[in-house]
Amino acid sequence: MVGRIVGTGSYVPEHVVTNDDLSKIMDTNDEWIRDRSGIAERRISMDEGTSQMAAKAAGKALEDAGMSADELDIIILATSTQDNLFPAGACEVQEMLGAVNAAAFDLSAACSGFLFGISIVNAFIQAGIYQNGLVIGAETLSKVMDWSDRSTCVLFADGAGAAVLKADETGIRHTLMGADGKKGSVLSCVGRTNGNFLNGRTPEFGYTYMDGREVFKFAVKKIPECVDEILEESGESIDEVRWFVLHQANRRIIEAAARRLKQPIEKFPMNIETYGNTSSASIPILLDEINHKGMLKRGDKIIIAGFGAGLTWGAALVEW
Repeated sequence: MVGRIVGTGSYVPEHVVTNDDLSKIMDTNDEWIRDRSGIAERRISMDEGTSQMAAKAAGKALEDAGMSADELDIIILATSTQDNLFPAGACEVQEMLGAVNAAAFDLSAACSGFLFGISIVNAFIQAGIYQNGLVIGAETLSKVMDWSDRSTCVLFADGAGAAVLKADETGIRHTLMGADGKKGSVLSCVGRTNGNFLNGRTPEFGYTYMDGREVFKFAVKKIPECVDEILEESGESIDEVRWFVLHQANRRIIEAAARRLKQPIEKFPMNIETYGNTSSASIPILLDEINHKGMLKRGDKIIIAGFGAGLTWGAALVEW
């Protein structure tokens, strides 16, 4: 048995922030942001935390799956912006949903987190340990942005997406995960101080830093490598793939990946223009969107792939 995605859900905050809105607080403009990223607007949370958004997306995914929360065996929340160091956000989601029978924990792999979560739940199902799992990607990235750094803050946004996996004969065909810690410094959000009573400092956390050029070079090389590897290991032809559901980091990255894979850009759905980069939430939000637009049919083969801080990367070949 393998895990099959039987339900999807997503949630984004109501508050829309356009590029023109950002031009009022920093030296930027709509053309500059669109040209470099493809982003026109993003959603920013006013009051909701990561766990609240995660629970709302998860509730929709359970409804879509026709499953009650107490049927879940495991909940994984992929996030880099949890509300608390502990308890885990997944445990808060468990309580909000009433998923009393589920193990729950958080996973930190940045933008690759949702894929890592899919891989883990699928492995539990393959091993016969669990039957039903919930994977959520949720972020409140607005709280770790330096809103005077126009090169970075204009890219990121808030939101949540979720998928329910159920043991079945078909579904997740193959997964891969990878990391290169040597390059971790090119995309980071690190602590400013290690504060305690001995040094008299208050512990503080810093803002997100990104070397955009290095991340771009890494992404346009790694995504095609992931796709080629997962197709080779599964014995599948790239022409059989209906959709490539990629992490929504930058339109240019997705277009470059399509060119390297020699696939039409129409096979690469995008919503980055509307939602920006929501890190671990971007893939499940997009997956939910194309699912509820009727773009996914039973038996369709899709490749999900992403990359993020760590540096990390992951991919999955999925039969819908």
